[in-house]
Amino acid sequence: MEKTAERIVFVDYIRAIACFLVMLVHASENFYAADSSGLAGNVSRLANEANRFWVAFYDGGVSRTCVPLFMVVSAFLLVPLKPGVTMGQFYHRRFLRILPPFLFFALLYCFLPLAWGGMSWEQSLADLKLLPFNFPSMAGHLWFMYPLISLYLIMPVVSPWLERATAKEVRTFLWLFVGSTFMPWLHRFVAAELWGECFWNGYHMLWYCSGYLGYLVLAHYIRVHLDWSRSKRLRLGTFCFLLGAVFTAWSFWWKGVPGGPIETPLLEWSWEFCTPNVLCATFGAFLLFSCIKRPNRFVKELARLSFGMYLVHLFFLAPIASFFVNGDQANPLVPVYMAIPCIALLSYICCAVTVKALSYLPGSKWLIG
Repeated sequence: MEKTAERIVFVDYIRAIACFLVMLVHASENFYAADSSGLAGNVSRLANEANRFWVAFYDGGVSRTCVPLFMVVSAFLLVPLKPGVTMGQFYHRRFLRILPPFLFFALLYCFLPLAWGGMSWEQSLADLKLLPFNFPSMAGHLWFMYPLISLYLIMPVVSPWLERATAKEVRTFLWLFVGSTFMPWLHRFVAAELWGECFWNGYHMLWYCSGYLGYLVLAHYIRVHLDWSRSKRLRLGTFCFLLGAVFTAWSFWWKGVPGGPIETPLLEWSWEFCTPNVLCATFGAFLLFSCIKRPNRFVKELARLSFGMYLVHLFFLAPIASFFVNGDQANPLVPVYMAIPCIALLSYICCAVTVKALSYLPGSKWLIG
């Protein structure tokens, strides 16, 4: 892998672009949310065919890989652990980097909306009481922190196995992971309970081979065992990304009939991050990114700021989206195909400027990572 100053070049591009894709996802939600919150809840509504197509395109086709890409990057850089690093040392370093900013912004999302009347004191205090157990009601994007923490917790456990496992052994696990990604489809179209699941047991047969752990092992396999040429990565990366992205976009379009209320899980039936289509698109996207060789100082800086940008972005995205939507999802200020990327881009710029300014404060690493 191409490195400059001990940094893997293409990883910076993934961080910078995946952060933008997160904002593109949340910008898209404003055009199928059933209420004025701007975020899709349990029930969604599509105003017209244009919203149906462009939400499917931007949110499903273009951006659905954003979260898995972050997971793969974290594992790609950290697993297996460096020689001599103990579990305690690993936990100390990783959690000291992410937990203080996470807690700081969780508190901000509990109280800062009070300043503009975005929530009541009752809701603020309720969010604060639940903070040890889950993210605040105004910060749905912070759900990502919990599976990320889970990956950090498991990394020292799986690291010794990955160090000694052969490529064939790693592939065996990955095939089991691939099998587990079909479970969301099977749950919806075959049976609500599978392979041992029942009301007294939520741990199915493939439980320990499923979830984001699969992306962790995939990252290790790509880094250690995948020796494809750059041209092969470009070809197969393009094919896998397009195959997964087109299916993901189509799955939303298929169920997204405009006009009436739609249960969001039904609408997003194939949008979970551990489904075959998203896995396929993520694998392809990662291969394409791995072909990037030229470092860029601007991209490097955006990558450095990306964690803080992710944490702060809903403070900017919500009012920017409200301005563009202007109370009418069917008739935003500009056509929806322009509105969604404009919301995301303006939010991205505001976040980058804000986090860069915060980075000059003493002890800024405790605020923005």
